[in-house]
Amino acid sequence: MFTLIYIPLFLIASFLVTVLLGGYMAKVFDAKPTLLTPVMEPLEKLLLRLAGVKNTESQRWTRYALDFVLFNLACGIFTFFILCFQHLLPLNPLHLAGMEPWQAFNTICSFVTNTNWQSYSGEVSLTNLSQMLGITFMQVVGAVSGVAVCIAFLRGLTNRPLGHFYQDFMKALLYVFLPIMVVGSLFFMTQGVPQTLDQQTVAHTVEGATQKIALGPVASLLSIKQVGTNGGGFFNANSAHPFENPNPLTNLVEIMMELSIPMSLVYLFGLWLKDRKQGWVIWGAMMAVFLTFLWVGNTFEQAGNPILSHLPGSSATIDQQASALQSGGNMEGKEVRFGILPSMLFTVATTGTSTGAVNNMHDSLTPIAGMVPLADMMLNIIFGGVGVGLMGFLLYGIIAVFLTGLMVGRTPEIFGKKIEKPEIVLASLAILLHPLLILVPTAIAATNDFGLSSLNNTGPHGLSEILYAYTSAAANNGSAFAGLNANTPWYNISIGLVILLGRYISIIALLAIAGSLLTKPKVEPGPGTLRTNTLLYAAVWLGVILIVGALTFVPVLVLGPVAEHLAMLSGKLF
Repeated sequence: MFTLIYIPLFLIASFLVTVLLGGYMAKVFDAKPTLLTPVMEPLEKLLLRLAGVKNTESQRWTRYALDFVLFNLACGIFTFFILCFQHLLPLNPLHLAGMEPWQAFNTICSFVTNTNWQSYSGEVSLTNLSQMLGITFMQVVGAVSGVAVCIAFLRGLTNRPLGHFYQDFMKALLYVFLPIMVVGSLFFMTQGVPQTLDQQTVAHTVEGATQKIALGPVASLLSIKQVGTNGGGFFNANSAHPFENPNPLTNLVEIMMELSIPMSLVYLFGLWLKDRKQGWVIWGAMMAVFLTFLWVGNTFEQAGNPILSHLPGSSATIDQQASALQSGGNMEGKEVRFGILPSMLFTVATTGTSTGAVNNMHDSLTPIAGMVPLADMMLNIIFGGVGVGLMGFLLYGIIAVFLTGLMVGRTPEIFGKKIEKPEIVLASLAILLHPLLILVPTAIAATNDFGLSSLNNTGPHGLSEILYAYTSAAANNGSAFAGLNANTPWYNISIGLVILLGRYISIIALLAIAGSLLTKPKVEPGPGTLRTNTLLYAAVWLGVILIVGALTFVPVLVLGPVAEHLAMLSGKLF
């Protein structure tokens, strides 16, 4: 019954969260009073003073970008040593060894960039200290930094001074993330999610045997993992684990937490433009793609695998009888407590936002349903991580304005600013970098033994596993097809580099665009101005995104999930 109202509840909650949190965040970053100001303002000033930040006047984009990169670098180096030397640090009752350096490098690259790709199993690889002081800390740093950069970018587009990185960081941390994290952690604890410094407990089974069950400070990590669009799970099974996602209610709350800030930033943008219609046009376009992907994925998952859809005869084995369950939809790799639709909703939300948490194994999705999270991350414009999706969507908006302006002879303007060569060059660089970081390493890994030796599957499904890994890395998502052993020198190093380049080159280009637009005089709309706050232009906007995506990624998708789907229809599995 709860499944039947999942989508209506999701849509109602999405609207309410967007308006309430978006309006609140607009006040926070405009330095207007809120209910939390009397408590947080003195703490904000104290922390800035302790950090040595005395001057919080607006920075140039170059200084803002430099502070962002250096702060992330310092936090990454600190956490690298925590992971490598955890065997010498306290809170290690299981006497776990330090993390191998190349794996630690991959982990730091992943968590400092808000990617949270994991080539390790958290409950058997990390101590409680590493989970808290390393992983949870980096999840906060990556997410809060992302919001700060997005705020600076939006200020540049709305003709406001860019602001100061450390002040934006503190406001995002204290006024936005911290309250949500506290409330979220308490809610998850009421639902049975552990929050303890005990690393494991011993349970006695009905057969009389004993079983060791991993524990730890799960609720706090889960909260920042979702609201920060991080995705790095405390347990290897991530949000499929009953201690991270106990029931359908927590599943819906996790989905809403990962979407909350990305959706709200779109509404905030409309408020700052003094054009709420523009904000809702962007929000509606993103939600339309989101629901389309959900419909496609759910349709193919409900259909199941046709090879396994025939009921067996009376002489069938137990395995054959179990396979007959495919006639009711593909439940392989899913939790019975969720079912197909809530699992697919989580899949689209987690890849549409660069969260990367999973409540089902994407490797077990039917081929076309498995293509949905791939397409989500390849386009990287459906709400996105904390600010990333909106920035990517607006980049395509710049390209769309330029292309349509050329076609109809109108002035290429967006949000009251002329679009000229510097903005087009920077936008093109950011957009073209994404497929480059996906396709080149995928081709290298798929044609060499050091890449192929990690596969658990052959044929087009094996290609999809490799493609998914680099798509997830370039999109700073962190989810995996789960059929690829990524803990090898090649994958640890190459994925780590893709993660870093995918994060920092794009963000620096975005800040440069914001800085460039800020120096330009505001142009009042005229007869030659293309209106970007109409449904017609939203369709043009999406058309440009889909055309660019199709031209770039369709060939490799045909070789991977599409070929696997056609083979499945012919009776062959991989």
